[in-house]
Amino acid sequence: MTADPARELVRAYFPGARSENGGRLRSEMDAILDHWFRWRSGRFEDSAPAGGPVAADAPARHGDRLGSRLLELCDALTAETPTFSPRYIAHMKADLSLPGLLGWFAAMLHNPNNSSRDASRVGSVIETEAIGALADMLGYDPLRAQGHFTSGGTVANFEAVWRARYRLDHWLALALHIAETTGETLDPFAAAHMGWERFRALRTAHAVSDDVLKSCSAAASNPGDVWRRISRSSGRDYRGPVMLAPGNRHYSWSKSANIFGLGAEAMWSVALDARGRLDLADFERLVDRAQAEGRPILMAVAVAGATETGAVDPLDRLYDRMDQWRAERGWRIWRHVDAAYGGFLRGMLDGPSEAALAPETADALRAMGRSDSITIDPHKLGYVPYACGAFLTPDAEHYAVSAFDAPYLDRPELGDGKWSSTLEGSRSAAGAAATWLTAQTLGFAADGLGSLMAATVEARQAFEAVVREAVPEARFLPADSNIACFSLARPGEALSLSNARTQAVFDYFQRSPHFAVSKTTLGADNAALIAGVLVGHDGRPDEAAGMLVIRCVFMNPYWSEPSVTQALSPRFVGELRAALIDAELARAA
Repeated sequence: MTADPARELVRAYFPGARSENGGRLRSEMDAILDHWFRWRSGRFEDSAPAGGPVAADAPARHGDRLGSRLLELCDALTAETPTFSPRYIAHMKADLSLPGLLGWFAAMLHNPNNSSRDASRVGSVIETEAIGALADMLGYDPLRAQGHFTSGGTVANFEAVWRARYRLDHWLALALHIAETTGETLDPFAAAHMGWERFRALRTAHAVSDDVLKSCSAAASNPGDVWRRISRSSGRDYRGPVMLAPGNRHYSWSKSANIFGLGAEAMWSVALDARGRLDLADFERLVDRAQAEGRPILMAVAVAGATETGAVDPLDRLYDRMDQWRAERGWRIWRHVDAAYGGFLRGMLDGPSEAALAPETADALRAMGRSDSITIDPHKLGYVPYACGAFLTPDAEHYAVSAFDAPYLDRPELGDGKWSSTLEGSRSAAGAAATWLTAQTLGFAADGLGSLMAATVEARQAFEAVVREAVPEARFLPADSNIACFSLARPGEALSLSNARTQAVFDYFQRSPHFAVSKTTLGADNAALIAGVLVGHDGRPDEAAGMLVIRCVFMNPYWSEPSVTQALSPRFVGELRAALIDAELARAA
């Protein structure tokens, strides 16, 4: 259903698996260079040539060195992983789109630094417009949403923690001051989730100045001293806030607990259900535990497009529960969606493309607009060059964060820059330009990039059907998006034996030049998912530490071409069968 529009977009906006659009790309890059050369030569026409007279033989001597070393670099890069090819289904990487590549190239020549508008007068405007386009796709109001581009999802996730801490710290600091001055017992959990409306009312009622608030802030003063004061005012040892994130979370969340000084213990893992998604019952159990222990919840993280399996957490049901807590108990807990991989899937909604999604997945993606912040990586399913992530909030209030001084960047006449509200200082505008041009051409809606997303999901579905029919040992995990994971197990077999076979098959693919796949091991957080897969073939759990699966990512745009699917699917099946035979021979030997 989505193949024809997706195929048309791929043919128009991608280089082609065999460089079918090479001539067009060369022409557009030449045009960009010509434009840049004219701009440089005509910008200050009365300027003398830079560097004065040039020795007659200088261009030849140095040009030969540059040319030879450049050729050496290009030759070396031919040994790089051919991630442009549809044969590469190992990781979240595929070919670049023409808008992504050309937008990046055009901006990179001008090299704007989006740390401030003084260093990026056009690039910063492009960033604002690109953030608006992403916000519209993700369910935020593009006229109110705030955000910026980052080097990737890891930093974008850190940006969310920074802002969630800013908010929680303000609310808890005010409550500490009131408790210390009135003698009331402090409830750290309730105080840290009070909301800005109550915060402003209490601050006005108690006439709390900025200096007083800072003296009670763990972020703005001495955290050890503030925690001791919270302990005294609450009548119990205060052990700090916690973060709740599902077992399928990205490794950057553990990094964030370390970097922000929370400690590894503060990262509480929410169990996953039988489909590998956040388990709502366990989430509620952990919230109850945090309340009982007097530990505020800094952030509740949900994942849209898990790194391992592509799973999409049930955001709609999660936020329904959190809305209920807000209405009944006044709790405002920061909601973050890590949609670094799956954010662009939301472009499938509200059009024919949505039919490729299960209804519960569509409902979850639709709820993204109810979050407090979102991470998305255009350098994944946005098909733009690395390194390009983005962090978004629904409005300026959610975007607010601690202020820092840098007088050399303070240029009010140019408008507000991002330098004081981003963790990264220097930030290239190239990723924003690549995303902006993609939005202006491909578009992010259901009739644009959304149709391509649907084609990638359908490619995964078609792949599963072919492999299931041809290879009875293939045991696929439930899937929400365009990532297929499977183990290779026989009926009634112990998990350790199927793990050994799956590892042997993976090793075969590693030696083979024909396809690139990846592997992952599902651990204790995925106990329910593992149990469900084992039940399907009467498999037996044993001493195995987890379930090993082969992982195939179908994000490459060329899988939307029927000729590619018809040619490569049987070849993959042939490789898989050969790998199984090889594994059995090795085992028998």
